[in-house]
Amino acid sequence: MRIAVTGSIATDHLMTFPGWFTEQLLADRLDRVSLSFLADNLEVRRGGVAANIAFGLGVLGLRPVLVGAVGSDFEPYRIWLKDHGVDTDSVRVSESLHTARFVCTTDRAQNQIATFYAGAMSEAREIDLRDVAARAGRLDLVLVSPDDPEAMLRHTRTCRELGIPFAADPSQQLARLGRDEVRELVDGARRLFTNEYEAALLVERSGWSEAELLRRVGSWVTTHGAAGVRIHGEGREPLAVPAVEVAGVVDPTGVGDAFRAGFLAGTAWGVPERCAAQLGCAVAATVLDYVGTQEYRLHRDPLLDRIRTTYGVGCTASLVTHLRGLS
Repeated sequence: MRIAVTGSIATDHLMTFPGWFTEQLLADRLDRVSLSFLADNLEVRRGGVAANIAFGLGVLGLRPVLVGAVGSDFEPYRIWLKDHGVDTDSVRVSESLHTARFVCTTDRAQNQIATFYAGAMSEAREIDLRDVAARAGRLDLVLVSPDDPEAMLRHTRTCRELGIPFAADPSQQLARLGRDEVRELVDGARRLFTNEYEAALLVERSGWSEAELLRRVGSWVTTHGAAGVRIHGEGREPLAVPAVEVAGVVDPTGVGDAFRAGFLAGTAWGVPERCAAQLGCAVAATVLDYVGTQEYRLHRDPLLDRIRTTYGVGCTASLVTHLRGLS
């Protein structure tokens, strides 16, 4: 199954604050916030939603097509992704702008304050999925993840025109999208991805009820952090999959992207949806053991052990064949 992942490609600057953000916020001064936090350390890592998801798919043995826009500083990052199974030949390189930057500070309670600089991402709207399909071959699924809004809309329209199944993952961009834009991005998606907060925001932004949204998508996958994942579909009982417990979370950045990679790999292999979600949760748990979104390593036996310990042996037989490529 050939999956194209469209969206942001960025460099992450990750900092750790040894206190609690909430202790610095004054309830009667929230209209005039001027704060700085002295960070203990700085980690510069590769990131961006599309690149993170594509990396995870590549590590799991698929060869995803990454679609996005970057600056001329991207070359070392490109080599890294290609070495991990990602097709980067459809990435556009800007002649004037830097690759996007994500700057994030995490406190002791794993709360985060972040800023995203789009940079070259603004040129993603110039990418035509027709050219991508002509170069890479038939696309079985296009994941439209957070990107330049015009690019997200263009990719969704092109999928409809070409009859390519697409998955909608508007997430961080919901805050800046209007009602008609949100509806266009979601309507007809084979899968819709959100976290718990984004699910409520999606209902508010789209003006559609949850029932109306479910009539317009194949399934709606919502991550709930430590509470796991719930998958809804019209006319069927919701599927709830608990999270894999992790003792001593190192860094939560990129955990949702890792889940998506695992889940999409499972569905690409044709395993039952419950098993795909369990794999996604196990990959997400692995990411929590590392600082950065692409620093983790997947090994077959520890990954299967995590699934077996949390969920029992039910899905391991469905997954083990597809994980043979892992060491």
